[in-house]
Amino acid sequence: MDITNEVFSLSRVREADLAFLLERLGYQPVAKKKNDTDWWYVSPLRNERTASFHIDRLRNEWYDFGLAAGGNPVDFLLRYFNCPVSEMLERVTTDFAVSNLGLFEPERYAGKAEKKQALVIREVRALYAYPLKNYLHERAIPVAVADQFCREVSYETGGGIYYGIGFANDSGGWEIRNKNFKQSSSPKDITCLGSGTAAVHLFEGFMDFLSWVTLHPYTDPKSADFVVLNGAGLFDRALPFLKQHERVHLWLDRDVTGLAYRDYALSLDSRFVDESGLYEKFKDLNDWLRCKGEGQKQVQRLGTGLRPAG
Repeated sequence: MDITNEVFSLSRVREADLAFLLERLGYQPVAKKKNDTDWWYVSPLRNERTASFHIDRLRNEWYDFGLAAGGNPVDFLLRYFNCPVSEMLERVTTDFAVSNLGLFEPERYAGKAEKKQALVIREVRALYAYPLKNYLHERAIPVAVADQFCREVSYETGGGIYYGIGFANDSGGWEIRNKNFKQSSSPKDITCLGSGTAAVHLFEGFMDFLSWVTLHPYTDPKSADFVVLNGAGLFDRALPFLKQHERVHLWLDRDVTGLAYRDYALSLDSRFVDESGLYEKFKDLNDWLRCKGEGQKQVQRLGTGLRPAG
C-alpha cells in the first residue's frame, strides 16, 4: 500500500465541504439558521422524522444529536459507508472523483464569522475549581495526574464566560472539557509528548491519555513517547511522528471511527499494535477505567509502557 497516496487522500477528504458531500449523497438541509451558518438535516446516519443532524458551516463540522457523535468529513463518511478507511477512500475516489471534490472554503464565511462570536481564551491557570476536580474524580482521574498535563482554562463564547479543563495542542490551541461541555479553541492540532524513544502510545483524546497515566503510577518518565490526536480525524497528521518509532501502541476508541482508524493503521505497517482489546466491551480506555473500578489493580496486565514527564 502506498502510504503517501493514502495520507494525501485522507487529508483531501477531510478538507471536503460537508454540505457538498450531503448534497451529492441526496440530502438537502431542512433549515438554515444563525445567519446561514447552522444547517439542519434529517440524519443520513439513521431513521428519524425530526431533523437533528447539524452542520456548522463556519467550522465544517457535523453533529448528530441522536447519536451524540460528530466530527469532520472523514468521520462522517466512515459512519455513512460503515467500512474500513481504505474502502471509504476507494468509494470517495469512485463516487466523487476526489480530484474534483468540493473543498471547504472558510473565506466564504469570514463575514458571517464576525457576527458569530468565536471561542476566546481569557485566562489559563493551575487547576483550582472544585467542579473541575469533581469532574476528574467522576472520570477516575486523580487531580495529581491531571495537574501534570492540564490547566484550568477560562474562555468566552456566545456572550458568556465559562471554564474547563484545558489540554494544549502543538499549535497553541486547547481542548477544553467540563462535565457539561466539550470545546476546542483554534488552531486545532495534535499533541505530541516526545522523548525520542523507540515506542509511542497513540490516543484519540486526552482523557484516555490521562487514564493511561493513572494506570502507570510507577514508571520512568522517558520510557515512551505519546501522541494525543484530539480527534480521530487528525490521524494522518500524526503519521510522520509515529513513523519515527519502532512500535506504535494504538489505544483508539471502540466506536465506528476508532475501529476504522485502527484497522487502517494496522494495514500500513507491522509496527502498529492494537491495545484496545483490554477494553473491547467499552467505548474507550477511560470508560473501562471508570466502569471497572479495579483498573489500578490490573496495571501489570497493561505491559511495561511508562508515563511521560510532566
